[in-house]
Amino acid sequence: MTEFEFDPTQPKWEQIADVVRRRIRSGEYPPRHLISEVRLEAEFGVARVTVRKATAALREEGLITTRPGMGSFVADRD
Repeated sequence: MTEFEFDPTQPKWEQIADVVRRRIRSGEYPPRHLISEVRLEAEFGVARVTVRKATAALREEGLITTRPGMGSFVADRD
């Protein structure tokens, strides 16, 4: 994987949310695609808490849904 260059003027969780948001909107992550916190953690080289802040923001926007015990998934498009 290529190393992601973080912008030091913006929180890392916001930048991760931006990347995932773009992937959802482009169709790279289709509806019901699993958003793996473990994979994002490894891809961006950040702590789980940072990934969780990003997924929380995406959940608030309605882009992903989280099912306890199952994980977070891209929401179905209306």
